Amino acid sequence: MYICICQGVTDHQIRAAVQDGAQSLREVREQLHVARQCGKCGLAAQRIVHDTLAEMLSSNPDLFYAAG
Repeated sequence: MYICICQGVTDHQIRAAVQDGAQSLREVREQLHVARQCGKCGLAAQRIVHDTLAEMLSSNPDLFYAAG
């Protein structure tokens, strides 16, 4: 589904960016230019980033760990 109409970015592209290492909406924005024009997609994009990170953490708890 298209999330950012202005840039033609889909939910699949946002999930792929997170799975490839993006850890925040800011990083996804840098890669895909989502939420840069009108900004109406920002909340939906943020939700997808958050949900994808949560899914990755729950499927592989060793993926993220505390530094130090």
